Amino acid sequence: MPTSPFARLSQPIAALTILASLGTGFPLSATAASFDCDKPDLAADETAICANRDLNDMDVKMVTMFELITGLLPMGNRGVVQDEQVEWLSKRQAFNADLACLRVVYAERVNQLTLVYGQIERPK
Repeated sequence: MPTSPFARLSQPIAALTILASLGTGFPLSATAASFDCDKPDLAADETAICANRDLNDMDVKMVTMFELITGLLPMGNRGVVQDEQVEWLSKRQAFNADLACLRVVYAERVNQLTLVYGQIERPK
């Protein structure tokens, strides 16, 4: 009997964590998950993320989760999560290069995305 492609997502958050921790294999100075670290006009928050491995890793994890979730959600719910992401980016940018605040805002967003993922209806 064929199984749904979603059947293997029984441990999705653990899988996301593993995927995010693997990174891209490229040097961290060149890329973060959501923007190009080599861009000449980086904002203060982006510069801090590019310069700090733990923030870069948090960015990779958050973007990986965001992309997976928005791919699974129906159109209306997807728009809500995308709007929340835009609001979150504004919040992140407001912290400039404050490393402690950036870590907190990333942890909060990952927790929010984890909750959204938990609410996605799965085929039985």
